[in-house]
Amino acid sequence: MIYRIINDYIVWMLHNLEEKFESTHSFKFIGALLVGIFIAGIILIELNRQNILPSSMADKLPTNHLIAIDMVFNLLLFIEVISLIFKMVRSFSDSVGKQFEVFSLILLRDTFKEFSHFQEPLCWSNVAPAIIPILATSGGSLVIFVLIGFYYKLQKHKPISRDENNISSFKAAKYTIALLLLVVIQFLGVLSLYQQIAYGKAYFSVFGAFYTVLVFADIFIVIFSIRGNYSYPVAFRNSGFAVSTIIIRLALIAPPAYGAGIGIGAAVFAISLTLAYNYFTSEESVIEFLIDREKRKVIARNHLKKNQI
Repeated sequence: MIYRIINDYIVWMLHNLEEKFESTHSFKFIGALLVGIFIAGIILIELNRQNILPSSMADKLPTNHLIAIDMVFNLLLFIEVISLIFKMVRSFSDSVGKQFEVFSLILLRDTFKEFSHFQEPLCWSNVAPAIIPILATSGGSLVIFVLIGFYYKLQKHKPISRDENNISSFKAAKYTIALLLLVVIQFLGVLSLYQQIAYGKAYFSVFGAFYTVLVFADIFIVIFSIRGNYSYPVAFRNSGFAVSTIIIRLALIAPPAYGAGIGIGAAVFAISLTLAYNYFTSEESVIEFLIDREKRKVIARNHLKKNQI
């Protein structure tokens, strides 16, 4: 009884948070906030360039205007990660697609980050060494953007069970995981912001750390999904999606050119997995597999009883 009450409260709370986050007013506020932070960043950087700011603040602020782009893009990525967490409760396959969306934006962020390393005014001798990384990350993000479109079109969201108890318990588990992930990303964001303010730089990657946690969350979902109704096709598909998350995590620690290639490989893997799953299974075949399994259990129990008699 207590367990059910807690689950209902978690579902209610997450639904309210999602509605508020994805409302029109929220998006307007977020857009205005990003614009305000971007303008404020440029102004503060310019004041620092003119030696107007106090030394205690000047030492922790950059003097390159281009860093303001990287800063505001990190905030946009933070918003996208929160959207990813909310999508987890709806569909595991859609949440994997959202992970690729976030990764493609991280590649674009890396492009801006390379750009922010240039000194003003721009000159070709300083820009030339970064051309290949910029082309790799921007081109890789474009390829993944296209692959994501194909990935979503292939999703059919087939039911894997007709047991309402199994479905409700699985949803409750996903809601609980999503709530914990919201706490984790908030903690990582606050810790990174504190390090940036206190020391002038963050000592870890917020998104790299979050994707590490996401790997464990995806594996937990895979295990929980087969807890009540195991079928080989579903288990293989969900496990494969978890592997995609691991590959994305590896792409985040690789050099830009390699990271983009690894990310494209992960997207191709997820698409191939979906194509194979859709081709070899159907909604009816998955359900029939589960029903046949229950029939086999009943036959085995009856056979055992006869032998005991």
